[in-house]
Amino acid sequence: MMRALAVIPRAERPRNLSGFSDRSRSFASLRMTINAVLSLLLGCVASTNVLAADNRPPMLKDVGIEQRLGKPLPLDAIFQDEMGRPVRLGQYFQTRPVILVLAYYNCPMLCTQVLNGLVSAAKVLSFDAGKEFEIVVASFDPRERPADARAKKAPYLAEYGRPGASAGWHFLTGSLGSIERITQAVGFQYRYDDSQGQFAHASAIYVATPDGRLSRYFYGIEYAPRDLRLALVESSGGGIGSPVDQILLYCYHYDPKAGKYSAAVMGIVRLGGAAAVLILSTFLVLMWRRDKRRDAIKLAEALRSRSVSPTRKAI
Repeated sequence: MMRALAVIPRAERPRNLSGFSDRSRSFASLRMTINAVLSLLLGCVASTNVLAADNRPPMLKDVGIEQRLGKPLPLDAIFQDEMGRPVRLGQYFQTRPVILVLAYYNCPMLCTQVLNGLVSAAKVLSFDAGKEFEIVVASFDPRERPADARAKKAPYLAEYGRPGASAGWHFLTGSLGSIERITQAVGFQYRYDDSQGQFAHASAIYVATPDGRLSRYFYGIEYAPRDLRLALVESSGGGIGSPVDQILLYCYHYDPKAGKYSAAVMGIVRLGGAAAVLILSTFLVLMWRRDKRRDAIKLAEALRSRSVSPTRKAI
């Protein structure tokens, strides 16, 4: 006895949704896993930042350099030079740009490294301190005296080795009031560590315009001679430098965040385009002159041949 088979219409057949449901659950699980991992990573980063901030020594929390580009220096502040003579800061800011250094002369390490980096870069420059620019080093330790400045100046003048540099490289000391005025104007934040008997501070040199406005900041203890030259040329307002420097300034722009000059892509593109037009124009002019000269030669030869032909016939 044969059993009848029930035929289920196509529309009534149940769909097999198990595969689709499994894939949906897999994607949902994957998204949840990714979100959990990202949340964990962000939490770790945040925790690390918090820990790093919490673990910073209290001495270093108020130490740093805040850029004050374009801001004026206290040119009326009174200091003493290395010979003990009272000087006004503004007397070094007249017709030339100034490289300013904030250091203290009995610093066991960092300030000396800053000055070493400066003299290394200055020796490469074709500019001379005292002729194209001035260097002013001001101590931020009110306990230091002109004798300290004089002792610090001597070896750097010997290392620099340029004639007349003594009149262009100045080492100053001053009172706490004058020191606070110049450090606040620059944005130089430092603290004295009683336990160590020394100052905690950052390292940088600064370039100022002849009228005493901060123009460029260079961080660290090594300074690229190219950057220093461009900063002096730019700060001088065209008072020093060559046409090549102006071209370089067109191709390189100062990056305040990095504290250095970097290539300006659009400037290089424009300069390259102008150079291409100049080369092409020169080439076309030369070709036009050559063709004109060749045509003139052909015309002269044609006239000469016409004048010779009747004579030959007569012979």
